[in-house]
Amino acid sequence: VFSGLRNEDLKEMLESNKESHKLEAMKRVVGLIAKGKNASELFPAVVKNVASKNIELKKLVYVYLVRYAEEQQDLALLSISTFQRALKDPNQFIRASALRVLSSIRVPIIVPIMMLAIKEAAADLSPYVRKTSAHAIQKLYSLDADQKEQLIEVIEKLLKDKSTLVAGSVVMAFEEVCPDRIDLIHKNYRKLCNLLVDVEEWGQVVIISMLTRYARTQFTSPWKEDAVFDENNEKAFYDSDSEEKKGQTESKPYIMDPDHRLLLRNTKPLLQSRNTAVVMSVAQLYWHLAPKHEVSIVTKSLVRLLRSHSFIRQFQSRCSTLCFRTLPPCQFRGSFYVRSTDATHIKTLKLEILTNLANEANISTILREFQTYVKSQDKAFAAATIQAIGRCATNISEVTDTCLNGLVLLLSNRDETVVAESVVVIKKLLQTQPTQHSEIIKHMAKLFDNITVPMARASILWLMGEYCERVPKIAPDVLRKMAKTFTTEEDIVKLQTVNLAAKLYLTNSKQTKLLTQYILNLGKYDQNYDIRDRTRFIRQLIVPNEKSGALNKYARRILLAPKPAPVLESAFKDRDRFQLGTLSHSLNIKATGYQELSDWPAVAPDQSVRNVEVIEPSGSESDEESSEESDKSFSSGRSSSESEKSSSESESAKKQKKSKKTPQKKAKPAAVDRYSKVTLATASEYEDIAFLFCEFRVQMLFLSFFPLPRLVTTPSFSPVKTYELLHHMSGKGLAAKYHFPRQPCLYQPNMVAVQVILTNCSDHSLEEIHIGDRSPASLNIHCFNTIERLEPEASVTVSMGIDFSDSTQAANFQLCTKTDQFSVSIQPAVGELLMPSSMTEEEFCKDQGKLLGMNETSATITMATANTSSLAINKQLLSVANVGVVSSSQNNIHRFAGRTVSSGALVLVSLELRESSTALLTINTEKSIMASMLLRDLKQALAMA
Repeated sequence: VFSGLRNEDLKEMLESNKESHKLEAMKRVVGLIAKGKNASELFPAVVKNVASKNIELKKLVYVYLVRYAEEQQDLALLSISTFQRALKDPNQFIRASALRVLSSIRVPIIVPIMMLAIKEAAADLSPYVRKTSAHAIQKLYSLDADQKEQLIEVIEKLLKDKSTLVAGSVVMAFEEVCPDRIDLIHKNYRKLCNLLVDVEEWGQVVIISMLTRYARTQFTSPWKEDAVFDENNEKAFYDSDSEEKKGQTESKPYIMDPDHRLLLRNTKPLLQSRNTAVVMSVAQLYWHLAPKHEVSIVTKSLVRLLRSHSFIRQFQSRCSTLCFRTLPPCQFRGSFYVRSTDATHIKTLKLEILTNLANEANISTILREFQTYVKSQDKAFAAATIQAIGRCATNISEVTDTCLNGLVLLLSNRDETVVAESVVVIKKLLQTQPTQHSEIIKHMAKLFDNITVPMARASILWLMGEYCERVPKIAPDVLRKMAKTFTTEEDIVKLQTVNLAAKLYLTNSKQTKLLTQYILNLGKYDQNYDIRDRTRFIRQLIVPNEKSGALNKYARRILLAPKPAPVLESAFKDRDRFQLGTLSHSLNIKATGYQELSDWPAVAPDQSVRNVEVIEPSGSESDEESSEESDKSFSSGRSSSESEKSSSESESAKKQKKSKKTPQKKAKPAAVDRYSKVTLATASEYEDIAFLFCEFRVQMLFLSFFPLPRLVTTPSFSPVKTYELLHHMSGKGLAAKYHFPRQPCLYQPNMVAVQVILTNCSDHSLEEIHIGDRSPASLNIHCFNTIERLEPEASVTVSMGIDFSDSTQAANFQLCTKTDQFSVSIQPAVGELLMPSSMTEEEFCKDQGKLLGMNETSATITMATANTSSLAINKQLLSVANVGVVSSSQNNIHRFAGRTVSSGALVLVSLELRESSTALLTINTEKSIMASMLLRDLKQALAMA
């Protein structure tokens, strides 16, 4: 029963003639499924509604069918034709849901239908449907492995897809179906590396794992002593032409492949991900692929995870320990300290980290921390702490005595677990220095009567027997006590008592002969056959008679032979054979489906297999290149990003190309060079005038390429927010602020225009102000022209263009002067990534009807009273988003339209006023993440008085 309705009632509602009753029933049925209830009895009634024309009802039906199609295959097969028709539905969600249901019917007879549906979906215009086809590939392969070759063709096609929504899913299909076909990755390697930062989080995990294995087969090992890691150098040295060096052979140092560096560079920003699995994936990638001196890059992100609560089930196995070994031991912080709220296995991992970081400089601090952990209520963790103390004592000889004394004090602890583990660890430590610690053995013998844990008692008995000659008066007395309680002891204690008796018989038979015979007689009739066998063997070994005469002379060599000292090792030792983060690594056994991580090839395979011409925006490598790109965009009316470039061109080649140019002479912007003879930076008082004049000329040319009615500008009352880029204290006198002028970018249409105000707050001139390195290196940015000189108290406004790729990810670059470099960052609000779009109310409604389902995001908001007028709504909304106002025939509905600057995706915003200052805010766009962020900002602005 759910909400007072029985299954019979739900069936009646589902078979009703009223759509509202059916919709209500399906909502309740889906609610049943969400609560884990069994709703399979309703399958016949639900499947009848699969052909409904009501979109909302149809979506709910497909959600139900995906859940139960595999269980009710016969009934699902009756609706095959309906699913096939739904694959042609105008709504992308319906098309994807139909394919998902179809692939959930596990009947071999429909394999050809599934294959045809997957092929058609792989060519669908909607990336969401293509993503669903990638998921269906795995289901079909598990149903019929004979379809592998055809599925590989679909995977090859989807791997070429440029949508970030598809990338993670198709790589997952690749890993399931044909992980050995690395030839399919060659042509898509660079694209996957570049798309990685924009892929959804779980897709990033899959892609990183695949690229890790790929890189281990395609690049040579960077773990070499003579390795050269300057990615800008194509050669480490040049051979001399002199005659005296002819014929000599020199070993060529390692130089990292540009594609290898590309992978490391593009995964590094993901260390800031909010998803723990993504950070862990990048950490394991760096551990397996990066040069040893670069692995420490991941430590700060791993420490950040330690502070969060979300990492507990993600921080797997030895990954934490191995990664944290890269942190200098003297720099460990409080983040490593164990919290009482941590799970036991997390406490153990942190303990492992502290143990690995211990050295002479910090051991005193760590031991004080261990003293606290020993008092923990978590017995397993307290025992693990004692083992860690033992490992520290073994690894750092300076603190061995201190650790031993501390462990001896723990023998008086009330907790049996602590005492038992302390005895075991002391026993192992004493074996390393038996001649120096007779007093400790005596002290343990005195506490023997109070120790009840069998393992601890057995360990003390073993120590008494092993070093009985060093405690000749105490050992016999311990044996006397054991003779009294022998029959009540645990088996492990009885075995060690027999051993102690045998050793004392050989070394001190005068005092212990009768005791030994008594104990051997007791053991002879013990219920445990191990004890009986051991007793009979010992008797024949140590007591001479006719039958054992030959063996008796070797008794001392057998029982009193020197024992090698044990090595105290971590429980996480010897897990390097498995890839970090995998189930096999966590369990330390090879799990089903585990794919081995290959060894580095001795000789790198041909890197030209990854050369493929791609069409993608290219960053402004120099002002001269920017000028050329601007000329192309003005002369052809197209973005320079449409020009084809070979992705195989390495960054080192580009920088060498730059080095051939005269560094003092910077190329002028194309607009200035073509339309004005005024040279920028000739004098600071003329610079702004010259630039604005040129900008005006270029804007006039820009307008000539676009119809005037479609060009929409932001209303004048929309405020321009200014953000600080560089404070004058941090910039050594150079201050910088920036704002978004909300105008079309002059350099490339897919760039966001940014104006930067540079001010010299120092008492001396600043020279050669320019843009330096950028991060990521692939960032497409149009730099401003070098400012040769900026006088004290003078300011200059310069324009830049940045392609944010419809993402709010910050653009990081260096703002440089002649003598200094300052790292700065420009992060746009989501509303600044839009440009206004003009349209009529009819066009707005038509486009809105095409962007429903997953492309629609809405929320009911409570507006401030002062924001309910039309003027106030326009002002508040336009202050957040750079969109155009669409005229509306209804007073209670306000509409706004815009397009994303980079991709031109349509963004529609509508606000429907309701009673009591409430309103329905709706955003329709294919950019679902952008819609969520924009909804949040608009909601905050409209609620603000």
